[in-house]
Amino acid sequence: MVPSLLFEIMLIGLLGIGSQWLAWRYRMPAIVVMSVTGLLVGPILGIINPEEDFGRLYGSIISVAVAIILFEGSLNLSFKELRGLGKPVFRISTVGAFIAWILGSLTAHYIAGLSWAVAFVIGGLFIVTGPTVIMPLLRQSKLKPRPAKILKWEGIIVDPIGALLAVFAFEIIAYFTSSNPDGSALLLFFAASIFAGIFGWVCGRGIGWMFETGHVPEFLKSPVVFVVVILCFTFADEIMHETGLLSVTAMGITLANMGISSVSDMRHFKENITILLISAIFIMLTASLQMDTLLHIFNPNIIGYVLLMMFAVRPLSIFLSTIGSGLTTNEKFLVGWIAPRGIVALTVSSYFASILTEAGYEDAAILTTLTFGLVFFTVLAHGFSIGWLAKKLNLSMEGRPGSIIVGSNDFTVELAKSLAKANVPIVIVDNSWERLRAARESGIPFYHEDVLSEQTEYNLDTIPYEYLIAATTSNSYNALVCTTFMPEYGRTNVFKVSPYNREYGTSKEIVSKVGGRVLFKKEVSLDDLIEKIEKGYVFRQTTITEQFSYKQYLKDKDEETVFLYLIKPSGQIKYYSEEMRTVPGKGDTIVSLMPPNKEKAKIEARLDGGMNE
Repeated sequence: MVPSLLFEIMLIGLLGIGSQWLAWRYRMPAIVVMSVTGLLVGPILGIINPEEDFGRLYGSIISVAVAIILFEGSLNLSFKELRGLGKPVFRISTVGAFIAWILGSLTAHYIAGLSWAVAFVIGGLFIVTGPTVIMPLLRQSKLKPRPAKILKWEGIIVDPIGALLAVFAFEIIAYFTSSNPDGSALLLFFAASIFAGIFGWVCGRGIGWMFETGHVPEFLKSPVVFVVVILCFTFADEIMHETGLLSVTAMGITLANMGISSVSDMRHFKENITILLISAIFIMLTASLQMDTLLHIFNPNIIGYVLLMMFAVRPLSIFLSTIGSGLTTNEKFLVGWIAPRGIVALTVSSYFASILTEAGYEDAAILTTLTFGLVFFTVLAHGFSIGWLAKKLNLSMEGRPGSIIVGSNDFTVELAKSLAKANVPIVIVDNSWERLRAARESGIPFYHEDVLSEQTEYNLDTIPYEYLIAATTSNSYNALVCTTFMPEYGRTNVFKVSPYNREYGTSKEIVSKVGGRVLFKKEVSLDDLIEKIEKGYVFRQTTITEQFSYKQYLKDKDEETVFLYLIKPSGQIKYYSEEMRTVPGKGDTIVSLMPPNKEKAKIEARLDGGMNE
């Protein structure tokens, strides 16, 4: 029975998001899982063929999705990020792209056996990486900020440049091979490219102005942005194919650097949409491939071409273009290796395969196979190697998940000390030098700024930190901080101290119902915790063993003991919260705040006895 189109749409969404979840659950590269899933349900098992089933809509769906993904990526390109990185990013996006184009074209001609015309078209296209493949890798690998920003900027900026280089190469070929050369087509290409950039800038400024002056209500802002993105892409693309990518990139960068708060507020919503689109598009593209295409990628010429692109063309273009740019050798090695190709390469190559074939270049028929070979091998190789290579080059932030503590006081400083002793990355953020004095004197890493300020977003490196704890004396501020960072860190990783009040009990105000999870006990407020520190309460670690079980620990603990967090054998941290129902097991280490009384001595004696048995 042939599945209906509705069933196929459901299946694509289910497989795409399922692949993302599987990759997250087992720490695998998401783009690899999505590609393999698409191949299984498409050419291998023959369950779906989106290109055939969607008909004329297939190309339009892919194009619109690519436009939205590229816009969302460019919306993160604030020029403030480029402090100290402007030179290498500019060099890689210009000189590096040109070197990669020339070397890639030579490789395509001499190794893959393509004619000069087809080689230069595909050489221009294959300089792209793109946010569809770079963003999932960066999300998984936890690179240090410098290489991560370089790869992100290159992926987004070079995407439209690669497509435009391919169009430019085609127009040059058409001009020189024509029996009656006419330069008007070349002039149209340059004029259309300039127009696309200006049109994208105008769309970005227009949206920004409408938002700032209140001409668009809050509930319509996201729909308006998406409609204008599609308008921006389509209008430019109708004038000249592939200039739409340049237009939406210009629009995104313009909005990103206008400093409009409402655009930042929509960022997480757009990121969620982008993840859904990337998941669906990867499934659709790989499921639409033919079995002949898969088998043909093992042709020795294609494999040789792919290997040279990965191990020679990419590293050479990066090393040559970044001479004197300030990048370290390790950064050059990493950036020179990571260059996975993705959706733009697949979609644009299929377009050029058809028009070049129609123009009489029969060797263009293998472009789809060549592109898929490069996409599949780079996604596979770079997806599985980026984390390992980053660690070897000391460019990874891997390690125990760290915590950002908002608010400096006696309790948070002591909490930070205990986390630091457990080799957990920690930073205390506060906008008062006076309150930060204890942290400074204790050698605890700190950041002097309001955590909600724009400066913090750009100056505080948040990559090592997976948890956020709001522990200021203002319950309403704690709730605001948690609400702000919940989309970024996740609901289970954002905590606030209890707004409990001794006189009135559990607060019935809105601050007790919004924001993150309540830390420790709901009946223990920040004032209570600070008071315990002042009374001499101590942080104590207890490891659960076969001889000393968790039940025994609960039986022997003092009633005043406050469970703080749990350290799993893997190094993972779990903060105590009544909402999380954390149950320690064998090998787990419980860190608690215990009173310095005789009961503590009794527990220590029992613990020592249990461990020595």
